[in-house]
Amino acid sequence: MSPFPRESESETLLSASELNARIRELWADGALPEDRRPEYEALVVEWAAAAREDVRPAA
Repeated sequence: MSPFPRESESETLLSASELNARIRELWADGALPEDRRPEYEALVVEWAAAAREDVRPAA
């Protein structure tokens, strides 16, 4: 679970591509600011879960 609570439980979860965009924003200057590391780690965990949900089994 993310250390950054959502505004409401009914809030739509972000897609893997949306989470990826947020992760890239954190690295925009070429380095991750140390104070943003917890946010980055939470986003990576959420991205991995979202990416698994996007995978469809082969027919």
